Amino acid sequence: MHSVCDILNRLRETADEHDRVTVGHVLDAIGDRSYGPALLIPALIEVTPVGGIPGVPTFLALIIALTAAQLLFDRDHLWLPGFIQKRSVSGAKLHKSVDKLDGIAHKLDKWFHGRLPRFVKQPWPRIAAIAIIILCCTVPPLEFLPFASTAPMLAIAAFGLALLVRDGLLMLVALGFSILSLALDADLLTAGGLFGGEGGDNSQS
Repeated sequence: MHSVCDILNRLRETADEHDRVTVGHVLDAIGDRSYGPALLIPALIEVTPVGGIPGVPTFLALIIALTAAQLLFDRDHLWLPGFIQKRSVSGAKLHKSVDKLDGIAHKLDKWFHGRLPRFVKQPWPRIAAIAIIILCCTVPPLEFLPFASTAPMLAIAAFGLALLVRDGLLMLVALGFSILSLALDADLLTAGGLFGGEGGDNSQS
């Protein structure tokens, strides 16, 4: 697979083949050597209606973090524990969510292609993996704020796409967006009172 549209078509085929699509089914569909799709797919799913289900963003962030950790150590084959591979979603719901991504998928495939290839070679994938893990750590607390986890997931999706289409310019953009996302997330969490600050408990007299 070398494009976002290829990935979505593979997901649609998988959704049509199973009433319940497990994480293991998705991993089989994309292959266990494909870090780009393995990072991109969960991040894209999070920004669809499926990502609105409570707990789903955190679960997807866990999958992404485990994937990024293996990218960091340059493992040849992607592995996920059994309890994650057995988690499932309705095939019909997955198909519907994938359909909603068609428009943006065609645009992404048109816009992004192998520019500045040196920035998708080591050490850049490891740098991306570290950034992704940090972004994933922000997702659980952001679930308390509506749509707040979309920003880090979009940054993660950009990393996954950069690895998929071997686009070094997009890799640099993703790094910049990650920094912006982390700054925005810190402001949101502070304003929401989750990390104290002005929105938190001011008990001083």
